[in-house]
Amino acid sequence: MLDRKFIVENAEAVRTNCVNRGVAADVARFVELETERKTRQVQIEDLNRRANEVSKSIGKAADAVERDARKEEGRQLRGQVATIRAELDEIEAEQLAIQGTIPNMSHPDAPVGEDDQANLERAQGKTALPEFDFEPADHVELGERLALLDFESGSRVAGAGFYFLKNEAVLLELALARFAFETLLAEGFTPMTTPDVARNEVLQGTGFIPRGPETQIYSIENTDLSLIATAEIPLGGLLAGRTVDAESLPLKFCGMSHCFRTEAGAAGRASRGLYRVHQFTKIEMFAFTLPDQSEPMLEHLREMECRLFDALEIPYRVVDTATGDLGGPAYRKYDLEAWMPGRGGYGEVTSASNCTDYQARRLDARYKVKGEKGTHFVHTLNGTAIAISRALVAILENHQQADGSVAVPEVLRPWVGMERIKPKQQGQ
Repeated sequence: MLDRKFIVENAEAVRTNCVNRGVAADVARFVELETERKTRQVQIEDLNRRANEVSKSIGKAADAVERDARKEEGRQLRGQVATIRAELDEIEAEQLAIQGTIPNMSHPDAPVGEDDQANLERAQGKTALPEFDFEPADHVELGERLALLDFESGSRVAGAGFYFLKNEAVLLELALARFAFETLLAEGFTPMTTPDVARNEVLQGTGFIPRGPETQIYSIENTDLSLIATAEIPLGGLLAGRTVDAESLPLKFCGMSHCFRTEAGAAGRASRGLYRVHQFTKIEMFAFTLPDQSEPMLEHLREMECRLFDALEIPYRVVDTATGDLGGPAYRKYDLEAWMPGRGGYGEVTSASNCTDYQARRLDARYKVKGEKGTHFVHTLNGTAIAISRALVAILENHQQADGSVAVPEVLRPWVGMERIKPKQQGQ
């Protein structure tokens, strides 16, 4: 969340940013409450001072009557403190609720717009759009033809939006994970596998809503745990409530996890198949940095995403995400959108976000500079290395061949063990 003092001192800029991001946050009420909060604090401090003075004077009372009178005065002062303290708690609770709805500020270069239609293309990948001399199939048809995907069994076992990967699709998933890890390890990322569940306070700290009508999260009944939607959540929790030395930053992690999302409201041809599912495997990049390191780190994460998809020979474009599509924690976000012939257009495959100190303030993740008093909030960043399900969509559709086979990207062949995935005999 944003710093309380920053909100008050920059109320108009914060309000304008809320408008640009399509968020209804009562900034004016927050500022009003801050005035009330300070007034109550002054009252409490004054009453406590008077109560202390009365307490010290009891032993100096001339007689029992005066002593009892001073004791009564002390009780009344403490009663007033309790009353005002309760009012202060209510004010701070209301203020915190508003503060939690206020999104991060937006980068000056982030395009202003209400949704992804206002995104700006910043770059394109090295691979040209494919030119087919046949009618290309989408990944669902390819997956059936090559016996790679089983949506019917997935639905029967777990419900709509779940699936089985089969045969070479399993090898592709493992190959994509290994390829991503080897690439990232060479750049100094620490590999991690993460829990598939996290405490709700960690979800809230990273900006996810564990419960409520707008949640995309699966919560575990009768616990304070939820299934994670991305490894960003547990990786962000690594420094929750902790303070690290400034010299240790930046810290770069790459974490592999299953991801679970309700995808409430998702429908339509563009979302069919593997593009929008309830469970998938993802390799996520996450970084903790000093404040002056976060903008260069965002460019680094974007470059890593581009490097991965260039190597997979997938055509894509990089877009600078519009303010209305940023999500609460992000200061700036880049998306890689891969060309997907089955959609007849681009589809998001990665995103990279600089969340500045927005998540760190909720998580209480700090750093300390040697020789200086006090601590400061770290900056946090996240970026998708490879979301397996959408990477499979892009690979199958862009690398399909006229004979019905799919060429395996060269960088994955050492792990997949073949150059092409060929159609199977019925029943395989």
